[in-house]
Amino acid sequence: MIVTTLRNPFLRPAVRLTRCRLCAHSRSLFSSSTSTLHPNAPISSPASSILGSLTGELDRLAPRFEIQENQIRIIKTPSEFYSVLKDRILKAERRIFLSTLYIGKTEHELIDILREALSRQPKLKVSILSDALRGTRETPNPSCASLLAPLLSEFGADRVEIRMYHTPNLRGLRKKIVPKRLNEGWGLQHMKLYGIDDEIIMSGANLSTDYFTNRQDRYHLFTCPSLTDYFAGIHHAVSSISYNLLPGPKEQGGYTLEWPGSNPAPMPTEEPKGFRIIATSILGPLIRPKLTPTKPPSPTSKTVVYPLAQFTPLLYPQDTSTEHPALSSVLRLLSSDSFANSRWVFTAGYFNIHAQLKKLLLASKSVEGIVVTAAPEANGFYGSKGVSGMLPAAYTLMARQFLGDVIKAGKGESILLKEWRRGTIGKDPDAWTYHAKGVWISLPNEEDPSITLIGSSNYTKRSYSLDLETNALIVTEDEGLKKALGEEVSWLQDNTRTVTMQDFERTERRVSLNVKLALWIVGAIGGQL
Repeated sequence: MIVTTLRNPFLRPAVRLTRCRLCAHSRSLFSSSTSTLHPNAPISSPASSILGSLTGELDRLAPRFEIQENQIRIIKTPSEFYSVLKDRILKAERRIFLSTLYIGKTEHELIDILREALSRQPKLKVSILSDALRGTRETPNPSCASLLAPLLSEFGADRVEIRMYHTPNLRGLRKKIVPKRLNEGWGLQHMKLYGIDDEIIMSGANLSTDYFTNRQDRYHLFTCPSLTDYFAGIHHAVSSISYNLLPGPKEQGGYTLEWPGSNPAPMPTEEPKGFRIIATSILGPLIRPKLTPTKPPSPTSKTVVYPLAQFTPLLYPQDTSTEHPALSSVLRLLSSDSFANSRWVFTAGYFNIHAQLKKLLLASKSVEGIVVTAAPEANGFYGSKGVSGMLPAAYTLMARQFLGDVIKAGKGESILLKEWRRGTIGKDPDAWTYHAKGVWISLPNEEDPSITLIGSSNYTKRSYSLDLETNALIVTEDEGLKKALGEEVSWLQDNTRTVTMQDFERTERRVSLNVKLALWIVGAIGGQL
């Protein structure tokens, strides 16, 4: 049995790098009344004033980390993401923590690399958190769980920890009748945190072959010990209220899941209310800013990062999650007169935007807004068998409804809907799918973004009610970083084309009654896309 407490042996402090700071909130970095370089001097940049009002609001909502431009590396392709991940794992000296929805059941190379890293460094500890529903659904056939279990046999529970989170929303009769291919609609561990020593990759990508080869996502590598420590704390906190994976009989899939007596909470499927109360006591304080000051803001930093979390299914009785309110605050700025000449881009591979976020985007006064989503042929479920094969059509229906709302709001000239497509998945050998998600905002009369959000969230009702999500909101005045963000949002549109209502009226884009009925049934029994 693995003992996991808040003083987790897999979490140890790191040596801090210069100018990577968890800061007090006594003065906004982009103050509306003081200069960034000279705290007592008048501000000269209108951008600083605009950003100052935003960071002042964010400082009251989430922890704040100041970093330098060279501490963020934007990774472009799936293969580069996998190469960087492997390289960092092999160089790891103290800790590896991986939070993901699942690791692909055939990712033997990745497991071998973890094995090699553990063999090289006797003091290295590895902690992996995935989702119990998604990670075991193929059992007794090979699964994420069966792939990971041998690491425990080889290196022991004092060096390897495998945890699997189970939602409190799916239990009893509902769990028995909902097909395994659909049960993730009731909630998942959806965080994507890839931490190695003092660095962390924030992404929306899972750990499987398509995400390493031909599924486009986003990936930001942060070299910041304090930020990495923070997300390690989130990882271990969720792990402490998750099932523990152990090696098991081969005929049962090669693993067993147990609920250790050392877990501070009761089982989510047996005592969901008690589970939520304990989860709230653990996670609630972690996601809010500290009440006591740490270090004062640096007068030379031009970039701040706000870690955001959406833990709605775990927070009781009041949802104190930070992602939805923070993103709402950012998007609300777009409707102000001062943002009339701003630009924004919003993307989600699975387009089912939360109603409130859609309302805020439609209210924007920006000169240009672009929504990028996957074309049906670039959806990961395209050509799938059974009910999941209906999902691309379901997302098409939602995209059409959004475009209709744009036109009704009189924003047809300023808000564009683009579909990303690179071949047809399942037909073209070189085809890719699209899984990126994010928001970029360029300040008035500027081309490159000063604000971006990266992480696991798909910005849907499900993201804000059922799943566990973590994100990083970046606010910057650094010209080099702004240029890099501009290049990122540009290359993500390389394979897009603007779609119109006429495109949706084509015969092949019409959505069948069966798809509409399936959507209604899922919603009626408490699930979400």
